[in-house]
Amino acid sequence: MTEPGRHCARCGEEVPEGVESCPACGTPVVPASAPAPAPRSHAAAPAASSPEPPATELGRRVGQLRQWSEAAQALGVTVPQLPAWTEEAMRSGLDADGWADIVRGVERLAQQRLVAALEVWERETRNRLTRLEAYSVDGRLEREQIEDVIHAARAGEVAPALSAFQQVDRVLTLKERHLDQAREELERLVSLLRDMEALGLPTPQDSSELTEDLERELRSGRLAPLKQRLRTLRAEALERLEPGLREYVRQYGELLLRERADGAHVELEAAELARGAREFARGHPEDALRRLRVLAQVHGNGVGRASRSRPTGGPRAEVREASRTA
Repeated sequence: MTEPGRHCARCGEEVPEGVESCPACGTPVVPASAPAPAPRSHAAAPAASSPEPPATELGRRVGQLRQWSEAAQALGVTVPQLPAWTEEAMRSGLDADGWADIVRGVERLAQQRLVAALEVWERETRNRLTRLEAYSVDGRLEREQIEDVIHAARAGEVAPALSAFQQVDRVLTLKERHLDQAREELERLVSLLRDMEALGLPTPQDSSELTEDLERELRSGRLAPLKQRLRTLRAEALERLEPGLREYVRQYGELLLRERADGAHVELEAAELARGAREFARGHPEDALRRLRVLAQVHGNGVGRASRSRPTGGPRAEVREASRTA
């Protein structure tokens, strides 16, 4: 007689008493008297949901301290660290609570140093922003981000604070670089035009008027169009400079020949004139004009707008010193 309820779980066929497998499909059948398998408890859940072992969690926090230390290098601060052998000791599993207290203490010290360093950075960065904003460079977003950095660091969110600090610093450095480049190009152009005027060479515009105009444009914060304008003005100045400087050097050379024929010693002046011409040929017009302007001032050659009076002693020493720096 077949036990009631004994059917194959696979094909549904009845299984006679004492038979341990289905006669139709051969699937093993558990006897009715056998205890039902115990349900799987939640304690046997996958390892991902189980608590992290103490040694592993401590090792993660030690690694986090190393990351803080690397990010803090840009602040110029040293973050306290645990010796390398402590990780091996923690893996042994001995006194996990004691090691946890030590790591927490080091984390507190590291956080205190980082917060202090970020507060110094905050003051310095606000000064940098004030300078940029004086040139109409917008810094509102960076001011808000600075506050977020300090708040996160004080709240213990050190990693996000350091990441935001690096981002703000990169953006400010880029803005400062653009401003400094524009300032440098402006001053170089103005110096070039003033030296050309001092030697009586033609210029695209009057240097004084142009300087005021360019300064206004720089302070308006329109750096990209300003840089383009500076490059255009420089190209125009160099286009006029080449023929004018060639004629200036020719006239100056003839003057030195006449002075030497009259018995004057003009070897230093001739050497400096040659160096000025050579610097221009090498693509250094600013250096060339600077040399020629100094030469004209101390020699008083009468070429162009230079003074016709010839100083003695000391001024010739300036020419001699300029010759040594060639």
